[in-house]
Amino acid sequence: MSTSVRPEPKPGVMDIAAYVPGRESAPGAVKVWKLSSNESPLGPSPKALEAISHATDHLALYPDGSATKLRGAIAEAHGLNPANILCSNGSDELLGLLAQTYVRPGDEGIFTEHGFLVYRIQILAAGGKPVVVKETDERADVDAILAAVTPRTRIVFLANPNNPTGTYLPVDEVRRLQAGLPKDVLLVLDAAYAEYVRRNDYEAGIELVSSSDNVVMTRTFSKIHGLAAMRIGWMYAPAHVIDAVNRVRGPFNVNALAIEAGAAAIRDKAHVQKAVEHNEKWLSWLTHELSKLGLRVTPSVGNFLLIHFPENGGKSAEDADVFLGARGYVLRRVVPYGYPNALRLSVGTEEANRGVIAALAEFMES
Repeated sequence: MSTSVRPEPKPGVMDIAAYVPGRESAPGAVKVWKLSSNESPLGPSPKALEAISHATDHLALYPDGSATKLRGAIAEAHGLNPANILCSNGSDELLGLLAQTYVRPGDEGIFTEHGFLVYRIQILAAGGKPVVVKETDERADVDAILAAVTPRTRIVFLANPNNPTGTYLPVDEVRRLQAGLPKDVLLVLDAAYAEYVRRNDYEAGIELVSSSDNVVMTRTFSKIHGLAAMRIGWMYAPAHVIDAVNRVRGPFNVNALAIEAGAAAIRDKAHVQKAVEHNEKWLSWLTHELSKLGLRVTPSVGNFLLIHFPENGGKSAEDADVFLGARGYVLRRVVPYGYPNALRLSVGTEEANRGVIAALAEFMES
């Protein structure tokens, strides 16, 4: 008989460090520019906003539990079979569902040292053991990942592009990773920033999923589509994975407003292209201006930059964060990602981009 005086979490739960999102406020600042969460500075498509307004007429009714309309729009946009698509309450939910479905107590889940913090959380929540693999030059190392695989490995999470570094693995390396994994190990390609990538040697994962039984690709509407508040994610996966995850997900995990907004957003290709062009222009400009200030910037293909501050000279990331925050510029500290002396900067509006560079210039000169 238990001697506990209250309900206790199962072993491992209290070992989880809760995820802390990017800050939204800057106390004392007259105006705040939030550049901490990689949100779209352009906001959502006007067509998505219109779709939301129409959907409010039916708030008393449950949404379609299969998100048929949204799955159809995604399939249409990417040339996929909707039967191989599963939608979710943000792509974070999918990461958890996949771990819950495939990781048993004592199993191992692999991710790289600067990978998304949610991977560790979901592996631990499933009762598994997180296995962290070193990166090379701030990029995932395929050989190191394969060397970390054991008979207990059940899942490998790979963010491509990665957050917070903004680096990516070329398609040949991703295919080499999949070919080297045991067939019973699930490779999860987290492609949250795929729409921003403009490199000939990059693939989000659609082709590899289509030709494999152990690969899934997750995507989100929170970034380029500007719908972070709606929490919409989706997964493209083999039929057997869709079948298994459908058995454990919530019956109405995507709300009706999200279904309508997502379907409209992914069909508005002009708005997506506008967001891509804005990001291409300002990502390049910010990289150049930050380098002129003597700051090292990790080359990024996403909508954010990892800024490294000098190890000597009294210009630390912590001090920069305080200095910028007092002026209303909120960036992301990345200490939990293994970068104690760096800040992550999201590409913002022209006003925000020019302003944060001016403020950083003042900080570096002070």
